[in-house]
Amino acid sequence: MGLTVEAALIGLAPRQLAWQVLQAVAAGAYADGALERELNRLPLESADRALATELTYGAIRQQRLLDAWLDALGKVPAARQPPRLRWLLHLGCYQLLFSERIPAAAAVNTTVELAKRAGLGRLAPVANGILRGLLRLRQHLPAEAPPWQWLPQLEGPVTAAEELGLRHSLPAWLAGLLLQWLPPENAEAFAASCNQAPSLDLRINPQRSNREQVLEALHKAGFSAEPLVESQAIGLRGRGGDPRHLPGYDEGTWCVQDRSAQRIAPLLDPQPGMRILDACAAPGGKSTHLAELIGDQGELWAVDRSEARLRRLQRNADRLGLTCIQTLAADACRLAMERPHWQGHFDRVLLDAPCSGLGTLARHADARWRINPGAIADLVGLQQQLLEGLLPLVAPRGQLVYATCTVHPAENDDQITGLLSRHPGWRLVRSQQWWPGQVEGDGFFAAVLQRTDEWPERAAG
Repeated sequence: MGLTVEAALIGLAPRQLAWQVLQAVAAGAYADGALERELNRLPLESADRALATELTYGAIRQQRLLDAWLDALGKVPAARQPPRLRWLLHLGCYQLLFSERIPAAAAVNTTVELAKRAGLGRLAPVANGILRGLLRLRQHLPAEAPPWQWLPQLEGPVTAAEELGLRHSLPAWLAGLLLQWLPPENAEAFAASCNQAPSLDLRINPQRSNREQVLEALHKAGFSAEPLVESQAIGLRGRGGDPRHLPGYDEGTWCVQDRSAQRIAPLLDPQPGMRILDACAAPGGKSTHLAELIGDQGELWAVDRSEARLRRLQRNADRLGLTCIQTLAADACRLAMERPHWQGHFDRVLLDAPCSGLGTLARHADARWRINPGAIADLVGLQQQLLEGLLPLVAPRGQLVYATCTVHPAENDDQITGLLSRHPGWRLVRSQQWWPGQVEGDGFFAAVLQRTDEWPERAAG
């Protein structure tokens, strides 16, 4: 289905692109990758690229609430709508419910026109009727009312978890857990933060520049940037597009890393000359941060199972001018057995463990619909295997930092409590949970563990 000049002129192009991405995600693609592929394939002006990005991520985040509107307005429930029509209606409804700068007529007319051009002509009246029905309801409510308040009254009693999940378009199981873990006001803040577009955060490379110089270059180029609490961090808001076009990228003066993620590497207290292992390293943000913190002087191994992701890590390290990083494609669970000379070798080990990612739902629009409690149970088992496999690699009196970008206690505090009960030769130095809605940036957990016995435990098998 090609894009014509006429389509671009009347605003169909960014909406059609967003619709194509929604269909790809419904078929199993990841939102970030699908959007990047479409943006690379189709030449759009910057304003249209920004609109396509907003509509794509917004419609994916608000999927549950948008389905509720289709259930309320349509004769056929959302789950039984033809899939292509369902995702197109999500785009149209999202514009009417969440985008103040898009005229209602443009949202309705472009949705109907796309239906006609895509071979859904007989369903175009359905789309028109649903969107105009939504407009009529909206006219009777205050403009400042949040979109969930416009929904017709739900039938039957509604639990607090169901209401929280519907208001903020979260899966019911997650909304229920949030209310178990947090006071109601903090659960509300977490849920609201999941639907906020994240900032673009940069980490300054002190080997090449400093924060003042990078800020000056960004301001001169017309970008709104501000220093963050983290000593090497800068935040940019209200911009889209490819970060590689920002000043300083080619010179390696910075790299993209969320402000919360920038708190993890310093917890290892890395010093020049240390032997350090980053056990699940790709794509490499924390590996390069560690290299910067030790002044590019030391033995730093970045291990990951994916050779392709390690190549990406190496390219970024080269851009930043970092030479101390050595990469190894391997299973971190088996390092102590496959490299026995590494037992007791490392002063510091970082395990940024595979996790459910519940702290990054704002950044990864489709993550909330991919995660389920069963998958979390599997991840807990993998995290335990990684911890058990890495403990023998830590030198006497050395430290291991365990980090995740989730908020699930089973992956965080419970995981550490279980480890310490099994290994009396270790102690907890400190741990912290960062909750979205209570801090800026992604949600993270980190625990600093120290070996207290004299000799490392030997790996079995």
